[in-house]
Amino acid sequence: QVQLVESGGGLVQAGASLRLSCTASGRTYVMGWFRQAPGKEREFVAAVKWSGGTTSYAESVKGRFTISTDNAKNTVYLQMNSLEPEDTANYYCAASRAAWNIPRAGLAYNFWGQGTQVTVSS
Repeated sequence: QVQLVESGGGLVQAGASLRLSCTASGRTYVMGWFRQAPGKEREFVAAVKWSGGTTSYAESVKGRFTISTDNAKNTVYLQMNSLEPEDTANYYCAASRAAWNIPRAGLAYNFWGQGTQVTVSS
């Protein structure tokens, strides 16, 4: 069992930046960030492989968000720049034991954090 603890959410104005953090109690192969806005389905945001640092991004955040890891701290970060009101959602960290690719489907992730709220005002 891997426990994930997120932090870093908050209320910001459009154009601002936030950095989310997620610390894992154990190691898997892939770490991802998902988000869910009220009344909408959960959607993939970004993911990274612990080994090698290969990343994957949703088109809606590419160029604005950056996912990275600190392997020594078992922590994954999501740097979010140029935030837009459409980025408002509850952001979840997730860990996948998929060893051969970077999954974008939530069902491929085995462990989830409790979520952290990001609110972007216009």
